[in-house]
Amino acid sequence: MNAKNAKNDKTVLTVSNVSITLANKHESRILVKNLNLKIKAGEMIGLAGESGSGKSMTAAAILGLLPPSARISKGSILFSGNELTAMKEKEMQKIRGKDVTYIFQNYQGSFTPFLKIGRQLVEAIKSHRQVRKSNAEQEVLYWLERVRLPAERTFNSYPHQLSGGQLQRAALAASLMMKPSLIIADEPTTALDVLTGESILQLLADLQREIDCAVLLISHNLNHLLKRTDKMMIMYGGRIVEHGPTEMIATDPAHPYTKLLLSTQPKLEGSVPRRLPSIDGEPGLSAETGCPFALRCPLVIPECRTFPAFQEKNVHHWSACHADMRGEKTDADSQPNLKVLQRS
Repeated sequence: MNAKNAKNDKTVLTVSNVSITLANKHESRILVKNLNLKIKAGEMIGLAGESGSGKSMTAAAILGLLPPSARISKGSILFSGNELTAMKEKEMQKIRGKDVTYIFQNYQGSFTPFLKIGRQLVEAIKSHRQVRKSNAEQEVLYWLERVRLPAERTFNSYPHQLSGGQLQRAALAASLMMKPSLIIADEPTTALDVLTGESILQLLADLQREIDCAVLLISHNLNHLLKRTDKMMIMYGGRIVEHGPTEMIATDPAHPYTKLLLSTQPKLEGSVPRRLPSIDGEPGLSAETGCPFALRCPLVIPECRTFPAFQEKNVHHWSACHADMRGEKTDADSQPNLKVLQRS
């Protein structure tokens, strides 16, 4: 878990009732529905869900980087008191990369392949601050060392001369050297091996505490979020279905989707089970109305045709589930909807 010595109550980001609509000549549909999210300085919030749940689209909306066919159809995004949805692109460019930084899941996309790493980072600093080139170079070298890279060699290397883990560390340096108020890390370890990914996330957590910025960590890997975040939000079909303190969600999950996600996480301790559970149904299959998980849920009831209001399960722990309101049991061991995979 992410333990803070001192709490900062300053709210950095507030997303209120945001919906994102995809519209082209072939279709029009809502990708993200009535999203609410709040992050304070020094907090690390985890956003979890399967591929296609709307996690990356949420990040793109905050950054003002939605594809041309998508738009924010309603809602508000306040960053440090400024309404981002009302800003023009030139205004967003002043914030993006300085006050809000982004760590891509594709580390190779973080850098231009034909320019040396050092030159790119120096230009990033000079584009946001009036500093001498020599001062910018020293600052870049300092942050390359902080992310445990050989600073001089990395500074003078082209992206293709670095490994994936080294490139992701350089991308982390690029984000942190601006001392942003918010870092959005979208699946930052997807293309990395397990040990390298763990070291990148631990480094992010350590340095985040130092500069006291807010972090939105997006991942389909629950283990990453359970180990490092203060709070978690579980997303399915473009909706948040559960949110609360990470410890509460880990020990007492409320929504059937959250319980199933937790039950499918591999465990390192003990013997390997003969039966490996998974969530039945096509991944990402979502009901167009009501609860988006209804088409795959083992506890679906007629009320699921409407999306329930969030109910408080515990202090600051909320879920949106009709079955949970009834007190239905959703113990993963007895789920009729769990598909059992036999080990070969």
